[in-house]
Amino acid sequence: MVNKTNIQTVPTTISIPKLRGDFKDRVIAPGDPDYDKARTVFYGGVDRHPAVIIKAADANDVSRVVSLARETGLELAIRSGGHSIGGHCVSEGGIVLDLSDMRALQIDVEGRTAWAETGLTAGEYTTAAGAYGLATGFGDTGSVGIGGLTLGGGVGYLVRKYGLTIDDLLAAEIVTADGQIRHVDEQTHPDLFWAIRGGGGNFGVATRFKFRLHEVPSVVGGMLILPATPDVVAGFIAEADAAPEELSGIANVMTAPPMPFLPEEVHGKLIIMAIMVYAGDSELGQRALAPFRALATPYADMLKPMGYPEIYQEEEGEYHPVAASLTMFVDQIDRSVAGTIVDRLQSSTASMAVAQLRVLGGAMARVPVDATAFAHRNSKIMVNIAALYEKPEEKATHEAWVADFASALLQSDQGAYVNFLGDEGEERIRAAYPGSTWGRLAAIKARYDPTNLFRLNQNIQPVGE
Repeated sequence: MVNKTNIQTVPTTISIPKLRGDFKDRVIAPGDPDYDKARTVFYGGVDRHPAVIIKAADANDVSRVVSLARETGLELAIRSGGHSIGGHCVSEGGIVLDLSDMRALQIDVEGRTAWAETGLTAGEYTTAAGAYGLATGFGDTGSVGIGGLTLGGGVGYLVRKYGLTIDDLLAAEIVTADGQIRHVDEQTHPDLFWAIRGGGGNFGVATRFKFRLHEVPSVVGGMLILPATPDVVAGFIAEADAAPEELSGIANVMTAPPMPFLPEEVHGKLIIMAIMVYAGDSELGQRALAPFRALATPYADMLKPMGYPEIYQEEEGEYHPVAASLTMFVDQIDRSVAGTIVDRLQSSTASMAVAQLRVLGGAMARVPVDATAFAHRNSKIMVNIAALYEKPEEKATHEAWVADFASALLQSDQGAYVNFLGDEGEERIRAAYPGSTWGRLAAIKARYDPTNLFRLNQNIQPVGE
């Protein structure tokens, strides 16, 4: 066995004036007026100061930046939308390769495919494709970059109908650690194509994706807010599991914030804030949603026919939440488990505590476990626990609450979804790649990135025979 993880060039200094000459106006350095904004990521609590931020214009720029990192030994962070929970999209003292200017999108309406650069956000792509009544399933937040989202798998509002984002990935353009720009698909570099469908950013910088598009002219969806009692939570999960595959959704069990459309007496009470999408006929969609409305008298019912892009709600521009969080899978949520969820949420002292529940299955589950690096095809329900807080000194308290909550919910499925992992250590990363997946990924890593240049991620160390 060969482990080359620690084979790194001794870091050297870089010349900002030279980089400005090489990359024109696409270099941002400490002291520049836009430096602080450019280094800020979505999640709060991340305060890193890179030596330089380079905004790539195309794959050739990406190749040059990758080569710069390899030659200097400086840590390389890849940023698409800036939503890495672990803060991996910004480096302390290293190089940030910012892809946000790479937003070209070519849609082949007749062929039902699209080539998309990875600086695009899920919302931008979805809006452009929606103009033709077409869609590719991404996540649940419009401002997330499609680069990192896709490489980790992509679990969103079309997961039961059309599968994960990677299930619609037909090809990709990747810059590997040697600086080469490679086209990968099922026939060309099939090992690398397998690895990037769930293996995260370990294998190179994805610059373009070719996606399959589906006809989604309209959906029935939106927000449904119900009281969160153990019976209603358990009933919601049972109905979601029994629902047609056209229906996917997210149930956020949480304390009701003072939203203007909620009665004042509901503020502070435990609610289910569900975001739901039925991707099919409007009348059938209303029928599929009726059992959820019947679970209890809704506090708010905003379910209606709409264009699919409308499901991405507007976000607050300067919102940078700080949270303790953990992702996991469970096999079932019966009344007993639902009671645990309600009790634990009520015990939290966080400014907002949430248990996010997603029933999976459908198209996602019909893909063989070993077909991609996302190996959780048989997982039933994803649970994401979060405690949002404002004072740094409260961090340990809320992390302990999250850990205890997760322990109380633990069942036979001990996996984790890589896109929702924070900075949690190798054991948790291995939980994202169970069985033979980890070893296969480590061998492919050794083939394409033997010195672990791409290490600022949920890292898989290169190990080969």
